[in-house]
Parts: sequence; C-alpha cells; structure tokens
Amino acid sequence: MTFSLVARSDDGRLHGVVVASRFLAAGALVPAAEAEVGAIATQAHVNLAYRPQGLTLLRTGVAAADVVAGLVAADGERDHRQLGVVAGTGPGATWTGPQCHPWAGGQAGDGWAAQGNILAGPHVIDAVRDGWLGGASLSFPERLVAALRAGDQAGGDRRGRQSAGLLVVERGGGYAGTSDVLVDLRVDDHPDPVAELGRLLAIHTLLFSRPDPATLLDLTGAVAAEVATLLAALGQPVDPAAPEQALVSWAGMENLEERLVPGKLDPIVLDHLRKTVPHVPAPRTASEPTPVP
Repeated sequence: MTFSLVARSDDGRLHGVVVASRFLAAGALVPAAEAEVGAIATQAHVNLAYRPQGLTLLRTGVAAADVVAGLVAADGERDHRQLGVVAGTGPGATWTGPQCHPWAGGQAGDGWAAQGNILAGPHVIDAVRDGWLGGASLSFPERLVAALRAGDQAGGDRRGRQSAGLLVVERGGGYAGTSDVLVDLRVDDHPDPVAELGRLLAIHTLLFSRPDPATLLDLTGAVAAEVATLLAALGQPVDPAAPEQALVSWAGMENLEERLVPGKLDPIVLDHLRKTVPHVPAPRTASEPTPVP
C-alpha cells in the first residue's frame, strides 16, 4: 500500500528513507535508520520487527541482501511482506512477497533500493529510480524527496494519496549535535502529502541547516550597522557597536539558532531579518546615488 526509497549518500555519511502511501501516517511505520549503519523500509503487510532486527544485523556488518534474506526466511508471512534495505556499503536490496497486491515490485542499485505495492504500474518505481539517480546535485534529504515526488507524479499508489514521511540520519547531525537524527518529518493525513513534505523540508532546511562557511559574512562594519538598525526596528535592545548579543536573542525567538556562528552572519539569517522588517530599507551600496533632499 506504499512506495518508498531507502538510500545512502555517496560519501556514506547519511542514510535515509522516504515513503508515501494512501495509508494513515505511513511515516510512523515504514522507516528505520541508524547513522553509518543503514536504513530499512518495511511495508505491504508491515512487520515492525524487521526494523530493530534488520538494524541489528546491519550493525554487525551483514550485507543488505543478506539482511533481506535473513529477515524474510524467518517470517512465515513473508509472502505478504515488502522490504527495502541499504547498508553502510554496497548495493541495496529489496524483497516483494508474491502475495503483495499488484502492481508490486522493486529495484535496487549501489546504495539504494526502491519498492512499492498497489502502484499504478512498474513505471512508478522506474520514476523513483530515475529521480534518485538524477538528483546527485541536490542535498541528500532533497534528493530523497525529489525521487519520491517523481514516483508520485508517475501515479504512485493507485488508490490515491494520504501520507508521506522522511527520515535521515547522520552521526552528530541532529539538533545542536545532540543526536543522529538529521531530519524526521511526517505528513500523516493530507490531500497532497508529497508536496506538503517538500514544503516542510524547505522550512526544516531554513531553520536547522548549518551555514556554509564559505558564505559567512563578518559581523562588522556596514553589516553590523544594518543588523543593529533592523533589530532596533523590531524593538530589540541593541548596542549599535556590538549587535551580536541582540542578534542571538532574536535568532533564538525565530528558531534560527542553528545558523549562528560567533562573529559571523549567515546570509540566510540576514535575509530573514530583512524580510521580518520590510519597511527598513537596506543600506545603499557605494554605486547607488544619494537621494536629493
């Protein structure tokens, strides 16, 4: 009743699962992942025990194909199960029981496996595969969602749409580096869940992605002056000569604290601050003429 993709980033640091279904809260049941270990999707007639059992096997270095073989061999209901697994290295693996509702099947390649049942046809999995392989320029979470979107646009679950989910893990990648859960987003009941999942990921990226060091601005001179002016317009107590403390306070209220770097300013934070105070004009550059009184 679902289509999904399990995958590993090209550098092996990230693992993830993305899923969509005409089933309530599929993201609560299907995915499991552990940083630098692997990822699992269990679906069709879901066997939730596959998640801890599969991760245990992956943790000991068992290859994805052998994890799939071991899980289904021990399961008397395997003919009704569907499963996708990717390990820390090597190709992914997928299983579709012969009693899964048609169309049902899957494909796998180096670092990924895509599978689905009750689909509009095999072209849905082709689309997921092509979406994944063609998305190398995207961030890992965005690449997963792009692959899911491709499958959804190809017809997805032939019964319709209801839910979607995204789980991505990376060692120390969670909030403030205190967990390995980089992204954990769910759309449990929505008329267009894949589009909604993309919207949520965009917000997550804005709020929680760490800034690119190459783009950081020095929080001095004209940049510091503009920040002080904007924060003052918002009613923040601010020292014009040293606005960083006020910036930290404001960013925390806006949930942008993960983008703060001492002595620097993320351009995304500056852009958000400017949009928050749209009536305060940005400082003129040297090439702009001075208004005539």
